[in-house]
Amino acid sequence: MNRQLQWGVLGTSTIAKNAVIPAIQQSERGEVLAIASRSKEKAETLAEELGIARSYGSYEELIADPDIEAVYIPLPNHMHKEWTIKAAQAGKHVLCEKPAALNADESAEMIEACEQHGVLFAEAIMYRYHPKHRRVQEIIASGEIGIVRAIHGNFTCNTADDKENVRFKREMGGGSLFDLGVYPISAARMYLGQEPEAVTVHALFSEEHDGVDMMASGLVEFPNSVALTFDCGMWASGRAEMEILGTEGRIELPKVFGWENSDIPPQIIVHTDSVSREERVSVSNSYVLQVETFATAVLDGAALPFSPENTIQNMRVIDACLESARTRQRVQLIDYVRSF
Repeated sequence: MNRQLQWGVLGTSTIAKNAVIPAIQQSERGEVLAIASRSKEKAETLAEELGIARSYGSYEELIADPDIEAVYIPLPNHMHKEWTIKAAQAGKHVLCEKPAALNADESAEMIEACEQHGVLFAEAIMYRYHPKHRRVQEIIASGEIGIVRAIHGNFTCNTADDKENVRFKREMGGGSLFDLGVYPISAARMYLGQEPEAVTVHALFSEEHDGVDMMASGLVEFPNSVALTFDCGMWASGRAEMEILGTEGRIELPKVFGWENSDIPPQIIVHTDSVSREERVSVSNSYVLQVETFATAVLDGAALPFSPENTIQNMRVIDACLESARTRQRVQLIDYVRSF
């Protein structure tokens, strides 16, 4: 059996408990050795529930544990920078929940710290690891749907009644663009293999929810007159879909950002003038694929499929979307030049 990467988890959030910790435990190359919380009791309770050997009553104690090789950070968005940098300084590799930071400058600081201390950094946008997305890129490259003219994407849910949710706290990095808009935006960048030139976004900023954007609709302009139109929201009926429209056909992706369980509709539907067909690439847990890929990079030196620069680029687009929504103006993206 291959050696397993020893993980520590900073926090007891729902996504850690229900998704990422089980994924590490299901993976072949990972073990959750420790979990930390600012409440020792909460850490002990979850450690016992999930069969984790060690628990700590502070994040500092966990990253000081010499047996921990990598940390997963599911903390509120405003804490990502601080604890990524502290983990890097302690020599721990970092898988940080999306969005990586509150802005592109913060993400660049985090990545610089990781590079200075010789550790890997990856942003946990789990859906990208599922092989169906490589298949979508293959279909586009084959020319089956012709020249791509437009991409449409959405990701919405209705959690507006949960007023104490950290996603509705402005100073903690709340809002639908940070939480959900990152998905269709990163997907369009991935499918096109290009970076946007400008964005225009309209948003609903809700005073009931500390002034965060509870709904946003946007236009993201790519080179060659291709655009992503998207909407994201936490105060709307739930859906998560993408459509890629070409001159000769289109690709439909239902339930595009969730777990790929066997009871969902077909993962990929291709429509052309002559035929429509359905494809299912794999019934796989994207969270497991994400942690397996990260472990392979740490333990075997394999390249990460999504670079740290990709994280900074994605944050730049989110920054521009928020600026556009607040100013109600079109915002151009200046070419990103790495300054470190």
